[in-house]
Amino acid sequence: MTGDYLVRALGYNGQVRAFAARTTEAVSEAQQRHHTWPLVSAALGRAMTASVMMGAMLKGEDKLTVKIEGDGPIGPLIIDANAKGDVRGFVTNGQVHFDLNELGKLDVRAGVGTTGFLTVVKDLGMRDMFSGQTPIVSGEIAEDFTYYFATSEQVPSSVGLGVLVNPDNTILAAGGFIIQLMPGCEEETIDAIERQLSIIEPVSKMIEKGMSPEEILEAALGTESNMQLLGTQPVTFHCPCSKERFSAAILGLGAGEIQEMIDEVGQIETQCHFCLETYNFSKAELQELIDEINTQN
Repeated sequence: MTGDYLVRALGYNGQVRAFAARTTEAVSEAQQRHHTWPLVSAALGRAMTASVMMGAMLKGEDKLTVKIEGDGPIGPLIIDANAKGDVRGFVTNGQVHFDLNELGKLDVRAGVGTTGFLTVVKDLGMRDMFSGQTPIVSGEIAEDFTYYFATSEQVPSSVGLGVLVNPDNTILAAGGFIIQLMPGCEEETIDAIERQLSIIEPVSKMIEKGMSPEEILEAALGTESNMQLLGTQPVTFHCPCSKERFSAAILGLGAGEIQEMIDEVGQIETQCHFCLETYNFSKAELQELIDEINTQN
């Protein structure tokens, strides 16, 4: 399968479930829209990759929002994902740079910070919302998601994420995996997975080699896992914003506040945080919204 996609699989006769994704194009779209510098691209790309795999754990029209708010200079990261493989994300400050860390890697930790919280809000429909929050434990993103799964959802997990950035700031490759132990998982299985994870290459290296999500999962689970693929689905940077949605938001301000906009500036320009698309509302369009409110009243 070409382009961005994710795979779902089981291993060790159903004792383990696993996800892997290639997200290069989706992360590239975010990088281009927000003009992020390499360190920020790595943080945003890792968060988007983990979030879209979390979205694959949902069903139907369910969706989730992930917020990573550390004390680093890039500020909060916000990611939306759903069960269909759609993902979008933005970061508060996209142009942040630090020298490479002691390992010669992009210093994501310095950008994100090491104090703060990772919050996940799942919209499961029918006004059923699930919210979980855990402290940031490393600022490297993957470890923070691993801690979130173990602490907030009580699911022992291993999360591997990687983003490679070209010298011209474009995205060379992005992807990752999530491995989770199911209830009743045997100690032998846990030991085998821990052994395998201790010897595999970093995700970024596997991505650099051009390994597919299936191959990444095979490497992470090991040959003795008897991996069973459950399905694949495309991954896409998708923003559902529209002028109609912004109209609804402006309506919610009320006739008085809209009239103030007309009196003060005559027209307004709105912009989506996620995709940076702009929507202009003329004086006549704002007046139509006031008329609509008055008609409803």
